[in-house]
Amino acid sequence: MFTKRHIISIRDFSKDEIDYVLSRAEGLEKYARGLTDRGCKLLEGKVLANLFYEPSTRTRLSFEAAMTRLGGEIINLASQESSSVAKGENLADTIRTVAGYCDVIVLRHPREGASRMATSFSSVPIINAGDGAGQHPTQTLLDLYTIKREGLLEGLKIALIGDLKYGRTVHSLAYALSLYGATLFFVSPNALEMPEEIKSDLKEAGAEISEYTDVREVLKDVNVIYVTRIQKERFPDPTEYSKVAGTYRITTDILKQNEDVVVMHPLPRVDEIDTEVDKTKNARYFTQSFYGVPVRMAILSILLNK
Repeated sequence: MFTKRHIISIRDFSKDEIDYVLSRAEGLEKYARGLTDRGCKLLEGKVLANLFYEPSTRTRLSFEAAMTRLGGEIINLASQESSSVAKGENLADTIRTVAGYCDVIVLRHPREGASRMATSFSSVPIINAGDGAGQHPTQTLLDLYTIKREGLLEGLKIALIGDLKYGRTVHSLAYALSLYGATLFFVSPNALEMPEEIKSDLKEAGAEISEYTDVREVLKDVNVIYVTRIQKERFPDPTEYSKVAGTYRITTDILKQNEDVVVMHPLPRVDEIDTEVDKTKNARYFTQSFYGVPVRMAILSILLNK
C-alpha cells in the first residue's frame, strides 16, 4: 500500500490508508518500546536522511529512533551553517545530491510547499516533517494514533485551541478528523482563527465545526482538547504576536469543568499548559510524543516496501 510514495499532506491519504498505518503502528509498538529480546530488522541496510532547515526535537529524534528500531541507519544535515546551504546551494540541488546517499528523505523547511517541490527532484520518497504553516502529516498520524489508543476516534468531540492560523499541526489534524466524522470546536483569538479556505474545505467534506474565543465555553462538551502554542516565529510583525501571547493557559482549575477530558499538545509548550497538569490523569502529551516512534516506524516500513 502506497509503497515508494511521497508523504507530503494528510490529504493525500484515504481513511483506509490511515487506518492501515495506525494498525501497523500498533503491531510495531512493542519494538518501539524495546520490549522484545530480538530487535526488529525490517529495514536493515536502509538509510534515512534527515534534512531539517528548522529546529526540531521530537520529530527529528523520533524519526531517528524509528529508523534505529527498524535496524536501519541515519544521516543528518547537522546544520545549515556547516553544509553547502551556507554557500548558497538551493534546495533542489541539495535534494538531488542527498537522494543519492539514502533510501528516504525526511524534510522540514520553513517555506510552505517546499516538500512538495522537493518531490520533483528526488529519486527516493520525501516525508514532509513540516513546511512552514502548511502541513505536518506524520504528526497528524501520531495524533490520530493517540486518540485511537484512548478509544475515542469514533464519535470524537475535540477542541483545537490556540494558534489555528499558523499551526500546521491543527491544519493537518482537522482535515484528517473530518474523515472520521469528528465534531470540531475551534478556540482561538480572532486574529488566529482557522484559515477560511480550510474551514470551507472541512464544511464541504461534511465536518461539523463551530468557533469560540473562550475554552471554558466548550470544555464540558468535548472529550479531547488539543492545545497549541502561539508560534512567535510565524508572525511577520512582533507587535501582533505580543497582542495574543499567553491568551490561553490550561490549568488544573479549568480541568475541574471536565475531569475526564484528554489533554493533548504537539509540543514544545511554552506556558499554555501549566506544569501541574502533567501530574493529572488528563495529560497525554508525553505519551503522544512517544507514539511518534511506532507511527513513524510504520510509515518507514510501508514506504520502503517491507
